[in-house]
Amino acid sequence: MKKRNYRLILGMIALLLLALLVGPFLVPVPALQGTVRPDALADIDSQFIEINGLVVHFKIMGQGEPVFVLLHGFGASLYSWQPVMEQFSQLGTVIAFDRPAFGLTERPLSWEGQNPYSPEAQVALVIGLLDHFAVEQAILIGNSAGGTVAMQVALTHYQRVSALILVDPAVYAGGGAPAWIRPLLRTPQMRHLGPLVARQIQARGPQLVELAWHDPSRLSPETIALYQKPLQVENWDKALWEFTLASQASGLADRLAEFTLPVLVITGDDDRIVPTADSIRLAGELPAASLVVIPQAGHVPHEERPDLFMQAVNEFLATLR
Repeated sequence: MKKRNYRLILGMIALLLLALLVGPFLVPVPALQGTVRPDALADIDSQFIEINGLVVHFKIMGQGEPVFVLLHGFGASLYSWQPVMEQFSQLGTVIAFDRPAFGLTERPLSWEGQNPYSPEAQVALVIGLLDHFAVEQAILIGNSAGGTVAMQVALTHYQRVSALILVDPAVYAGGGAPAWIRPLLRTPQMRHLGPLVARQIQARGPQLVELAWHDPSRLSPETIALYQKPLQVENWDKALWEFTLASQASGLADRLAEFTLPVLVITGDDDRIVPTADSIRLAGELPAASLVVIPQAGHVPHEERPDLFMQAVNEFLATLR
């Protein structure tokens, strides 16, 4: 009797393992419909350039110095900076680009050498842009996860960054999946299911944009459409999963004392994504930072309150002269 029970338990375990190993492959992952090449969605002022083997979508306005490089957050694109691009162009040269896995920048699914979605590759991409335009030093402006990329550039290439403007930066919020779960995410089973997980951003897109604003009622259909536009690009779901796999904790919170350059931290007083308290804490822990809290603004104050945002930027720039 005991032997029979033992065999039964072994059989159940074997069936469970088989289900875990094979089951995910039985879940259908239908191909995306109606997707197009990134350049098919380009605007009249869109430009594309190959940097480090990656075709990058960017826009450039203005001339002369200072040079501003704008880095958008997760799930956004250079369109996030549209409300302030013109104002920046009146101050110097402004370059906004789509980070890998977002916007209209190329989304490779295979590569040789460095993973283009890795944090190191994102830093190298910023430096590649500066090199292409022969920019010796720039002011980097990053929102949310774009702020952490800007900080990593300043740490590793401090001579190329004259100042940082960090807009609701995600410094204390980790970065990517916990280390213990990453091996599971890289299994063939999860690589098969990953695009389905990534597609949730399409289903929840409008709600996520609303979460980023203090007053979602002020969101225009045009703004929502700009956020959703890159979801028409071929392989966006697979690329977003590759980006997720490559993400990792930045460790920036442990290196704040190394940031001796001028820093402006801007946050909305109602940020429900990166808590306002985190930005206030960051400004207090950075050696040479100032803080501006914009009233009636959420996670993207440059979109929601562009005039107050640019006022804060101009006051900060005046201290650099």
